[in-house]
Amino acid sequence: MTIDAQILSALRAAGDSPVSGSELSQRLAISRAAVWARIEELRSLGYDIEASPHEGCRLRNVPDVLHADDLLSRLGKTRVVGRDIRVFQETTSTNDVIEKLASDGVKEGVVVFAEAQSKGRGRLGRKWISPARKGIWFSVLLRPNLRPSEATRLNIAASTAVARAIRSETELHPQIKWPNDILMGGRKVAGILTELSAELDHVKHIALGIGVDANLTASDFPADLRKQATSIKLEAGRNVDRAALATAVLRELDVDYGRISSGQFEAVADEWEELCSTLGHNISIRVGDRLLQGRAESLDDDGALLLRTQHGRLERIVGGDVVVKK
Repeated sequence: MTIDAQILSALRAAGDSPVSGSELSQRLAISRAAVWARIEELRSLGYDIEASPHEGCRLRNVPDVLHADDLLSRLGKTRVVGRDIRVFQETTSTNDVIEKLASDGVKEGVVVFAEAQSKGRGRLGRKWISPARKGIWFSVLLRPNLRPSEATRLNIAASTAVARAIRSETELHPQIKWPNDILMGGRKVAGILTELSAELDHVKHIALGIGVDANLTASDFPADLRKQATSIKLEAGRNVDRAALATAVLRELDVDYGRISSGQFEAVADEWEELCSTLGHNISIRVGDRLLQGRAESLDDDGALLLRTQHGRLERIVGGDVVVKK
């Protein structure tokens, strides 16, 4: 953890109680002058830190920005996800950055956030609207010990983690639409995109991209998406603390990635099924040139959807566009 992250972590832990410069100096093994220099730098970034040489420091307020040191200080220690966090003011797509880091041999667990994306994308190359400082747009580099056919498990884990984090931070109750959409009131509030590099029998790495429409207003969405998309702000009637929600998602994702890695996919799948708005319903699903219709019954051991078609056959579906019939 960086010096700035440790300072923010100490100030948060203290709450309304002041933390002296000498205490920070001893804890961080740097001079008091260096402590005050870092405090001034954090202030310049918008952190409202009340500081007095005699009384110490208090963290009074934080800016509505995603700042790597702040996210690290909030997150604390995780097993894998979030041990390295990087924030860009703008990039094409966070998955693009992850692919570059993967090719450079960076260890799994690195997380890349962007305050805005110029070419954000969803499934099937669809454009993902990513206005500056309105959402949470990020990707994680993972190197799971999975076969390519098992990679769908990470979609299941990620959607469950995102839904759980939204519920814990907002008290809203999102649902999951297979394969990768998080819904509120039947409209999409978050999506997941997994892009993998694999050989025949094992996954080399996965870029796990997650987009959460946090504080978008109706006017931020193109007119043709306003009936299909929503944001946490629109559903809750207030802004959500983006940094708090981002760290909650990372924390929950780390938990579920740990469960996947230790062979506990069944437990993750059971939780996913409780949140899923697709299972048990008649659906139509387009897979390439095929249009299948039937009842969504369950997941298989790899996270694929098992569809009982109108002809009684059980079809295994890895991906596709789903329409739930009313």
